[in-house]
Amino acid sequence: MNHANQDARWNRHATAICAAMVLCLALPLVSAQVSSYGDKQAGQTGDQPPSILKGVGIEQHLNTQLPLNLTFTDDAGKQVPLASYFGKKPAILALVYYQCPMLCSEELNGLTSALQMVRYVPGKDFNIVVVSIDPTETTDLAAAKKRTYLKRYGRPETAAGWHFMTGTQANIDTLTQAVGFRYVKLNVPGSNLTQYAHASSIQIVTPEGKLAQYYMGVEYSPKDLLLGLNEASANRIGSPVDNILTYCYHYNPASNTHDLIIARVIQLGGFLTLVLLGGFMLIMFRRDFKHRHDWVNSPHRTAKKVNG
Repeated sequence: MNHANQDARWNRHATAICAAMVLCLALPLVSAQVSSYGDKQAGQTGDQPPSILKGVGIEQHLNTQLPLNLTFTDDAGKQVPLASYFGKKPAILALVYYQCPMLCSEELNGLTSALQMVRYVPGKDFNIVVVSIDPTETTDLAAAKKRTYLKRYGRPETAAGWHFMTGTQANIDTLTQAVGFRYVKLNVPGSNLTQYAHASSIQIVTPEGKLAQYYMGVEYSPKDLLLGLNEASANRIGSPVDNILTYCYHYNPASNTHDLIIARVIQLGGFLTLVLLGGFMLIMFRRDFKHRHDWVNSPHRTAKKVNG
């Protein structure tokens, strides 16, 4: 009975120590996340987004027909109507800008990594259409991005399925409005640099050119992409997903400082790290407790005590 009480107390103490350690680890991270995020909001408090993001968002226009008559310039410098990429196979549409300081690259990195684990082949089974929202960006930039992501994908023979486009402001506006992609242009004082506050998502589009599915964020499940392409290839429209947006903007003209960049992703990563660390510590404490309990109650140890 005495051993049982001691073991129970030890188990409670171990659990309390584990919880305390996780809490101690969590507090600096949460504090850093909150203070850093608050500083970047230039006076914003609570759950209110910065005022600069009021015009930014993604409305899921499922079953909306894309304006396939629009003409864009492809990565080879040719004028191509959007309709060229539809008719027989579905497409993945990404709205980015090629000189984006961070988020757009993360979005395309996530897409490329997911596609590496999808059995469908770009160009054969579906197209990838990437359109810049910045009308000043050039064919050279588009071509450079294509080379980067084709190399990252690791299958150069699929080049015909990757399309990096630039276009006029009027055509960009028409396309983004159809998709429900709302962004804000930012002018950096003292330079010719233009940046955009925007959110991140990719869209699956049917062969008919209708929006079938939205995937938010910068990391995408290969299983979801495969399912989305399967459904879209049959011209089936998916369901709305949780609108948990990942924002990016780099320059805040109100505070003359650099601002929020994928804060949601960083916060989620920190939380998952704490959960995994806490779970690992708890398992190790429990295993140590089991070994101690088995040793205390082992016949060999009891025999030694009696003979002593």
